[in-house]
Amino acid sequence: MESRGMNIHFIGIGGIGLSALAKFLARDGHKISGSDMRQSEITDELAMNYNIKITIPHHQDAVEGADRVIYSAAIRPTNIEYKRAKELGIELYSRKEALKFILKNKEVYAVAGAHGKSTTSAILASILPNTNALIGAISKEFGSNVRDYSNNKVVFEADESDESFLNANPYMAIVTNVEPEHMEYYEYDENRFYNAYYKFISLAKVRVLNGEDEFLSSLDIDAVWLYPSKDIKDIKFIIKDDKPYTEFRLKDYGVFEVYGFGEHIAVDASLAILGALELGEDIESIRNNLSSYKGIKKRFDIIQSNQNHTVIDDYGHHPTEIKATIEALKRFKDIKGYKKLTIIWQPHKYTRTLDNLQGFVECFEGIDELIILPIWSAGEIEIPIDLKAAFSRYKLIMADSVTNQDGVVKVLKDNHTVAEYSSGLIVAFGAGDITYQIRGLI
Repeated sequence: MESRGMNIHFIGIGGIGLSALAKFLARDGHKISGSDMRQSEITDELAMNYNIKITIPHHQDAVEGADRVIYSAAIRPTNIEYKRAKELGIELYSRKEALKFILKNKEVYAVAGAHGKSTTSAILASILPNTNALIGAISKEFGSNVRDYSNNKVVFEADESDESFLNANPYMAIVTNVEPEHMEYYEYDENRFYNAYYKFISLAKVRVLNGEDEFLSSLDIDAVWLYPSKDIKDIKFIIKDDKPYTEFRLKDYGVFEVYGFGEHIAVDASLAILGALELGEDIESIRNNLSSYKGIKKRFDIIQSNQNHTVIDDYGHHPTEIKATIEALKRFKDIKGYKKLTIIWQPHKYTRTLDNLQGFVECFEGIDELIILPIWSAGEIEIPIDLKAAFSRYKLIMADSVTNQDGVVKVLKDNHTVAEYSSGLIVAFGAGDITYQIRGLI
């Protein structure tokens, strides 16, 4: 940023993306405050570890004394803090707009893509241990979505949902894949969507791209290309100390081992490895540093495991990523010797569910039982969707919620327990509050 020691207030600071910026700016010498609708693990961490004053819920006085106000995408002009900042003449920036001055003087290693960008970003941060990191998930290696060092190098998870990746100032762009998503923002204009990706990639001096992605492979652009089907060989899935790992051989660089299960994990790690090589990192240092990666919270996140069953929390909320994880889960189930794979799914957003309904119906193929919770609206207006009819091919339970008590996952409907699970592989998918339900926190 062009000036230090500013008072910066965040509206919606409890979100994973905005909280990362708040932490980053706090470590950069600015006085930070923030507000949100409710208290959470994130707001507690901000208050305790970063000495950030948190206001719950929003209150117009919270913006008093701020030099700048940064607000999340969920905040509307009718918000009382937004309106008060306007009245006071305080500079207002969306998260997207704020990236311009936050990353302006940084050497940014930006990771984008429809699927796998959080994992790839976290892996890259492990491989490059002396860099700042701003990612959209909690890295288990450093226990946060932010890591700070006194240099200008930043591993950054770049977001295409509102074209904010165009403000990321990328020195290096890694793109895992491109698939139309968040199309309501792009007014369902695919040309505009794909053009945004092209602009992002063109901004970078160094580019590492998945050459087997249909859109990326169509680009006539100078880049380092990964062709997974021929560049990644000898993939093996192993369990060590009850944790999942994927072993693979990348080109002529030898064998690597990365935390996680699935071919998609090997692809994510390979893109990060190739990116680090382009930055001049030594291959043996990369191989050793890769072992520091311990996964990210809510991505194939094993939250409970014993001889009889394993419970996993996964953020997957798009059919492509769920399908890839389901394939990995089937292998995990077989290696563990479990007889049953039970999936709990909390659909995320009415628009996403409706736009991808057939994909969702197909992505759960091969599971033993499916439990569907009410759609997490994320602030959207309700759209009637008959999920019971759409998913009638499955052994199906339509439920209100789940909880986890004394190691037993319980499924609730109309305030009654309708099913219990204490054996096999139980996996929760979703980007809403399912992560707290499956952990027994609500």
